[in-house]
Order: sequence, then structure tokens, then C-alpha cells
Amino acid sequence: MDRYDVKRDLKQLYAPKNTDWALVDVPPQRFIAADGKGDPNTSDDYARAVQALYSVAYTAKFAAKRTLGRDFVVAPLEGLWWADDPRVFITRDKDAWQWRMLIALPDWITDALVEDAKDAALKKKGLPAIADVLRVDLHEGTSAQLLHIGPYDDEGPSLARLHDTYLAANGLRMSGIHHEVYLSDPRRTAPARLKTVLRQPVAPVAQDP
Repeated sequence: MDRYDVKRDLKQLYAPKNTDWALVDVPPQRFIAADGKGDPNTSDDYARAVQALYSVAYTAKFAAKRTLGRDFVVAPLEGLWWADDPRVFITRDKDAWQWRMLIALPDWITDALVEDAKDAALKKKGLPAIADVLRVDLHEGTSAQLLHIGPYDDEGPSLARLHDTYLAANGLRMSGIHHEVYLSDPRRTAPARLKTVLRQPVAPVAQDP
């Protein structure tokens, strides 16, 4: 049985090599998602949201094998991050961060299968956060992206370079929410070796007539 693997099928998004900003075209994708606010290092809501996402993702995986005869590799954790003042991501004022954590799904995983997986996972795990898991679509299109290697708190200079230099130099503006893809498991990877995709949807700056 061939297994769908988003890291293999969308290498440009999940296995980039560039460590400075470059443009990519992001196609439409399907996700399960969980929303919250606050410091991901200390927020109980964040930990519960991530646990709920993985519970639903693995339940959907096993249900797809059983009912559809199709399999997929559970995708890396991703996150959309925003705040009233985007500079808080440079200053690392994490209490002001809002987030939507994501796990990508193959196109052939139906909404009905996701709902069944939620019901089954909730019965098995008893985690209330599972009931709040959403099924969402995302189409970011043209985006600036790079591979960050190192601790999450060292992302600030790259984000500052994006906001203060790269966008203006390329006639671009931010057109969506800051996106991160976590390619490493922080429980098993030294901070200096963590790999994170940083992505920012962009659009051309409107020209004066």
C-alpha cells in the first residue's frame, strides 16, 4: 500500500534548503486545526490542542486504512501565528501571541471521516479539546519562505529581515498570517539542530496610478 507523505509530495514546502527568504507558490491544502492564545511553552491550552490534533490525525489515519484501503504519514505540526502588533514575534512577547495549530491531511480524507475520527478519538482518549478540533482549508499562494535551523527563539533576526528589508526590497507586502512548519521533534532534537520552515504569504504592493 502506497502511503501519502506530504513531506515527499510537497518538498518545496516541507523540505526547503534555502536559509534566506525566497518566494514559493503554496497550493490549496486541507488541515485539521486547533485555536488558542498565549505562550506555547507554558500554556496548558496549547499542550491540550496539540495532543488533540495528533489524536484525531492518527485516528483518521487508521480509519482510512480500514475503510478506504489508503494510508498516509501523519504530517508535521504546523502553526499560524498572529498578534495585534506583529513586532511581538521579533521581541518574543509570547503572551501576546495567538495561534492556530495545524496538521495537513491528504485531499481524499473527507470531512465525514474527520468527524468520525473526532468522535472515536474523544471516546477513546476522553480529551475535551478534541471536540474543538476544526477542519479548515488554506490557500496561501505566493509566499516568502526559508528554513530556520536553531532554537525557536532565534527566529527574531530572520523575521526582522523579512519585515524591515526583504518585503520593501521586492515590492511586497504581507497578505496573510505568519506560518511555521515544525520539521523536528523538540523532545528528541537539540535546540541548535531544530529545523523550522518560516513562511509569510505576500502580495505586490499596489502601484500608484
